[in-house]
Amino acid sequence: MELKSYEFRRERQRKWAELEALISRVDKSGLSSLTAKQLHDLPVLHHAVLSSLSVARSISLDRNLLDYLEGLAARSYFCLYGSREPIRSVFGAFVLHRFPAAVRALAGPVLVSALVTALGFATAFAMTAADPEWYYSFVSPEMASGRDPAASTSELRAVLYAGTHGANSAGLSRFAAFLFTHNARVGMMAFAFGFAAGLPTLWLLFTNGLVLGGFAALYHSRGLSVDLWGWLLPHGVTELLAVVLCGGAGLAIGGAVVFAERDSRLRALARVGRTAGVVVFGTIAMFFVAGLIEGIFRQRVTDITVRYVVVLATAAFWFVYLRYAGRRSEPRVQQALERAIKAAPTGGHATREATRP
Repeated sequence: MELKSYEFRRERQRKWAELEALISRVDKSGLSSLTAKQLHDLPVLHHAVLSSLSVARSISLDRNLLDYLEGLAARSYFCLYGSREPIRSVFGAFVLHRFPAAVRALAGPVLVSALVTALGFATAFAMTAADPEWYYSFVSPEMASGRDPAASTSELRAVLYAGTHGANSAGLSRFAAFLFTHNARVGMMAFAFGFAAGLPTLWLLFTNGLVLGGFAALYHSRGLSVDLWGWLLPHGVTELLAVVLCGGAGLAIGGAVVFAERDSRLRALARVGRTAGVVVFGTIAMFFVAGLIEGIFRQRVTDITVRYVVVLATAAFWFVYLRYAGRRSEPRVQQALERAIKAAPTGGHATREATRP
């Protein structure tokens, strides 16, 4: 099989390299940069790659070669048939299909990210509930801003209902801004450090869960759990979900580094990286939305019932959106590519290619 793949590649690699060079030029400078001869050669080389892909599938060549040919065929298809859509259409496609589809594609790493965060939360909650002194190990003084075991129950509760004109409103605003910045930074770092086998990502997710668990245990010990979650979750549903998604994207990158075969690691990183990048790009908008809820709604609305209505509505929206959005949008490019492959010459021409020495 290795000899067959080598011979197959050797006889056709020159045309593949020519097509790659043309695609790179189009990506960089557009179709207008090609000469008349290159414009003529582009569809010819595209159909040659489709024919090679058809033959490679029919004689069951190695997976790496098939992946390479499929990628090359898809790229050349875009050069030939991809339309230049307006930004509004591109944005709509991203929101309605690409982002939720990418999240679903990384469902496994995202689930691991959520479980690690939950483990950190449960650890800190249990330890702080058993001994309040552990709170200081999990929550820094800067983040606590006076919300620690030394504060009275009335003081802790007053912060949650300070509103925009209360005595604690300035401190609450600073704390809200710090919490938002902290979570956004954790999310971006969790993704960025995924290349290090995902280990720093796991640690960041775990420690972020520790912080949340410490806070939850403190307020629970004062009988303020309902009040805390009503204060935290209107923006926290979106913000914490964005952190978990970033963590899942980082873990997907780490998985491509650890589990890919040596000769295909770069290709696996490129494939996973494209999907993970879409997820992280989408979380930027999620952090922005969370910031709006945090800075406008949460500090102006102090009614606990309204807060929980927003929590439930937000949670329901993200569940339905990420689970179902874009499922009816068929992958048109892949289908068109499959049709083109089937239409490529596979009869006597394919037989002659497959039986060449």
